[in-house]
Amino acid sequence: MNFRLRVWRQPNAKARGKLVDYEARDISPNTSFLEMLDILNDNLLGRGEEPIAFDSDCREGICGVCSLTINGEAHGPDHPGAVCELYMRKFRDGATIIVEPFRVRSFPIIKDLVIDRRALDRIVQAGGFISARAGSAPEANSIPIPKHDADLAMEAAACIGCGACAAACPNGSAMLFTAAKVSHLSLLPQGNPERVARVLKMVQVMDAEGFGNCTNTYECEAVCPAEISASFIAKLNREYARASLRRGAGE
Repeated sequence: MNFRLRVWRQPNAKARGKLVDYEARDISPNTSFLEMLDILNDNLLGRGEEPIAFDSDCREGICGVCSLTINGEAHGPDHPGAVCELYMRKFRDGATIIVEPFRVRSFPIIKDLVIDRRALDRIVQAGGFISARAGSAPEANSIPIPKHDADLAMEAAACIGCGACAAACPNGSAMLFTAAKVSHLSLLPQGNPERVARVLKMVQVMDAEGFGNCTNTYECEAVCPAEISASFIAKLNREYARASLRRGAGE
């Protein structure tokens, strides 16, 4: 298969970027998108040209760092899944493919397709964990948890923190990411001691990082590799309202 690639090239955060055309030839349909970029970079290095900078790690849809916008879609056209799980057979032979970084104000471009997603880390650092010392692990059956709550907590915890939700949202909202991180702990008894402080701190940092608000377009849910439900955003709003009332009452 042969493709015409239009790839965003930007030497550094302060420089102006532009789309540059490349040819990718004799690509197997069973080649992953990132492997195709590897092949292109090998050809560029062979010609003495600067390779295209992009992020990858696990290449198994687990880590979320392979965040790219392909033909205007976060993670490309094969949902659910991350870019590393996208194969070239998904595209038509001879197609033109536009490859860009995630376009979110809170994710500044470092170089080419590499973005700084530390804003998501700072949201988690604000309270997306359990800091209370809990001692050794208790016997699994000693803390009864309703199956419905356990299933919801596991669904929320599946978020890989890739940022596709913000990239797909017209407002650049990270509410699906924040909702998943808040929800999976609030549903479990281990998360209850810090439940109020957690949601207030995480939402405060989310807003400070410059992410937009949710207006229910559901693009976040459509592109999420982990298929996180947008219903968690409603839970985030309930958790925030509950915490605000309790904080206002002096609890």
